[in-house]
Amino acid sequence: MDALNSLMDGFGTALTPVNLLWAALGVLLGTAIGVLPGIGPAMAVALLLPVTYGLEPIGAFIMFAGIYYGAMFGGSTTSILLNTPGESAAVVAAMEGNPMAKAGRGAQALAAAAIGHFAGGLIGTLLLVALAPTVADLAVDIGAPDYFAIMVLAFIAVTSVLGSSRIRGLASLLIGLTLGLVGLDQMTGQQRLTFGSLQLADGIDVVIVAVGLFAIGEALWVAAHLRRSTGKPIPVGRPWLGRDDVRRTWKSWLRGPLIGFPFGAIPAGGAEIPTFLSYATEKRLSKHKDDWGKGAIEGVAGPESAASASAAGTLVSMLTLGLPTTAVAAVMLAAFQQYGIQPGPLLFEREPDLVWGLIASLFVGMVLLLALNLPLAPVWAKLLRIPRPYLYAGILFFAAVGAYAVGGEVIDLVILLIIGLIGFGMRRYGLPVLPAVIGVILGPNAEQQLRRALQISDGSVSGLVNTPFAVTVYAVTALLLIWPLLRKLAARVRARPEPAAK
Repeated sequence: MDALNSLMDGFGTALTPVNLLWAALGVLLGTAIGVLPGIGPAMAVALLLPVTYGLEPIGAFIMFAGIYYGAMFGGSTTSILLNTPGESAAVVAAMEGNPMAKAGRGAQALAAAAIGHFAGGLIGTLLLVALAPTVADLAVDIGAPDYFAIMVLAFIAVTSVLGSSRIRGLASLLIGLTLGLVGLDQMTGQQRLTFGSLQLADGIDVVIVAVGLFAIGEALWVAAHLRRSTGKPIPVGRPWLGRDDVRRTWKSWLRGPLIGFPFGAIPAGGAEIPTFLSYATEKRLSKHKDDWGKGAIEGVAGPESAASASAAGTLVSMLTLGLPTTAVAAVMLAAFQQYGIQPGPLLFEREPDLVWGLIASLFVGMVLLLALNLPLAPVWAKLLRIPRPYLYAGILFFAAVGAYAVGGEVIDLVILLIIGLIGFGMRRYGLPVLPAVIGVILGPNAEQQLRRALQISDGSVSGLVNTPFAVTVYAVTALLLIWPLLRKLAARVRARPEPAAK
């Protein structure tokens, strides 16, 4: 009841005209910036951080929250329409959203994503209000073996459900893990795969990898085939979801937050793992198996709902522990410190107006996001009416600008082209792109958690399975590995002819 009363006070703060203006401005800026390939919410908040020096802390953080949610939806927009993720959390949206767009259902995919963001954010923020202290306590108890087990589950799952074979999925994952090794060893400081280049010592930014594999690879692939086909503009289709679409997606919208919120709240969380796990879950539960890979709307609705709920979960660890679990949370933590505020267990007592005003503004921002972007879905989808030569030339331009903006180094453009050629080769030989991106995102963290777990156990492998949580996750991983074999065995048993009666 105390939390509910505090939330009501927060709405009194968030619904003032000035703070509503900051929320609307944040949503608009976030969506606009998120649409640009390579410029995600973390960069948006970082770029706008100096602009807020003259604002009151409450107004600044309300605008930051709007930018966060708006940029997540903007990244999904480019993933769906152009197969170009604006951020790593939007990678999964391209898997089914882009085939839907190519089939003339881009507006439906955007509508499913917008409603998914609203549903996931609403449920995630309600969970934030109700469960923040409990989830924070659980996050403190999770150790290195548990983190590593979660990442192994993500690796196995990503190679199991994507691509035409597990071997191709594993090959793609290995490409991503190799790219993730580039840079300095986090434990020893030694250079790895840098070829003596100081510019590569910091590693390859995941944004460059995602934009290179998706945007550049797709543009090169399309260009290679434009000689055979001129590529007519793709029809946009109806702007709203039909009854059948809603019937297929409403459960996905509700399942997404159950996956996204916990992963957003734990360290090593973020939206990458839950969006992928939501995709895998929806594919397993779907009654329309033939649609997957060709434009299954559940594959857009579930992951987008999980991503939005994960954003709410991220605030749990940041507000209650001062522990950022994503790049955006890290930038927002810097913003707190800029105002002389230290997030932690006492923040709710010392700055109740700020905290509950920020949480209430999440509800306001989600309503604004849905109100602004649902009607704009057919407008965004009209991007597909642009002839493909001009469209992909624009993608190459914005992808190059986004990649250059990451570090301001010319070598980033060279790396972008090389990774784009790798993406082109992966399409040529049927390798799925997502496992490579997952490998780049999670590979360094998985390595670090593995080495920490082994150090704690003095080099004993048993240190990786010394917690009930880790054992449970490994059991789920083993089930995921053997499930296709069990399914084939069951099919053979059912197909075996019964012995003739004597």
